Amino acid sequence: MTTCPPRPVPAAPGQHFTVVDPATGETFAQAPARRPEEVDALVARAHAAWRGWRADPAARAAALREAADAVEAAGADLAPLLTREQGKPLAESRAEVARTADRIRYFAGLRPEPRPLVDGRPVRSEVRWRSIGPVAAIVPWNFPLQLASAKFAPALAAGNTVVLKPSPFTPLATRLLGSVLAAVLPEDVLTVVTGHEPLGARLASHPGIRHVTFTGAAPTGRAVARGAASSLARVTLELGGNDAAILLEDAAVDRIADRLFWAAFRNCGQVCMAVKRVYAPARLYSDVVEALAQRARTVVVGAGLDPATRLGPVNNAPQLARVEDCTARALAEGARAAAGGHRLDRPGYFHAPTVLADVPPDSPVVTGEQFGPVLPVLPYRKLDEAVEAANGTGFGLGGSVWGTDLDRAEAVADRLECGTAWINHHAELSLAQPFAGAGQSGVGVAGGPWGLHGNLRPFVVHRPEET
Repeated sequence: MTTCPPRPVPAAPGQHFTVVDPATGETFAQAPARRPEEVDALVARAHAAWRGWRADPAARAAALREAADAVEAAGADLAPLLTREQGKPLAESRAEVARTADRIRYFAGLRPEPRPLVDGRPVRSEVRWRSIGPVAAIVPWNFPLQLASAKFAPALAAGNTVVLKPSPFTPLATRLLGSVLAAVLPEDVLTVVTGHEPLGARLASHPGIRHVTFTGAAPTGRAVARGAASSLARVTLELGGNDAAILLEDAAVDRIADRLFWAAFRNCGQVCMAVKRVYAPARLYSDVVEALAQRARTVVVGAGLDPATRLGPVNNAPQLARVEDCTARALAEGARAAAGGHRLDRPGYFHAPTVLADVPPDSPVVTGEQFGPVLPVLPYRKLDEAVEAANGTGFGLGGSVWGTDLDRAEAVADRLECGTAWINHHAELSLAQPFAGAGQSGVGVAGGPWGLHGNLRPFVVHRPEET
């Protein structure tokens, strides 16, 4: 398998858009703005590259292992750029780069094996696996590199080619990642294309795309699915969540408070699997609220490039406005801010880490996905009521149960209607496990062998037994 030097896709003269540093609110760079009509050529090149990329699994795996090494080697450049455009602390950006490399390396080691079928007939039947063609990967701004690799790594490992579109809020680190990978992958196997809508819509509905994989808001996901349906392309949609954490009567609040706080506030709460609401038994309610509020009041909030920072800004102005509106509405409905409750008076998109008590259970901050540094805590008197409330929003990505009696906690976790349930921790995923949601949280499965097979199609061969 041949390699080639980086070959960035040039933008048309003058076609660029600005990128803002969320820690300052100021423009610091520009990115190429590709036009929707350019998608035809990009997909055609991806289709041409597919013919060679799918042909040699061993060479493909070797190229992906080299790609993982290249990402690790580029970490000193990727991580600061990611922090600059996304806002997260530099340590978290470094961890994201490392996870990206690990994911590429993991999928480089997976290969679908043929499986014989035994059905009593005098024939020898075998299921084999074939790639499906060009894949469109559309990625949000909260984990640009990690979520990009979650889409392109299994697709490439399966023998497909990928056209990757990052969010226009975070295009730069993904473009740099694309250049790093272009140095070790064949030409047009992975193409990064940046720009505003309707670029993504054109890509998702393109007749040459055979699989559309998208992470983002549910309304956009529905639009992506409608576009993909026009060419009967396969879809994988991860549409967010409203994960609940249920504390049991025997929960040791002082022992779990740190884990629970960071399960909600990591990446400034901008995590699809973050704890977005906490249900605490009435006896422990005030202790839980105060333990979380104390941490929210004292955590260091600042620019991600400052080594002292633990929480960065909200990524963009529209999302900050959504968080402010959601918080203000809850307070107007009678909620109490045990910590925070307001935007910080400084440049950039900073919102005070907020813990809300006495929140009406039908408030949008409870029933929706606030996707920011705001956490409602709700009391319950009967455990059945807490489980019913946890399952009652229509989302079903993840959930967790916290308690000392692990058997009882597991029995409660088994009642949660979601894709993944944790006990005494939250939002920790292995590269080898399936990642999927229920209800409004999406369609399809990512992660592990399931993610690989989501990018393959079965091919069955029958032949007579030897006579």
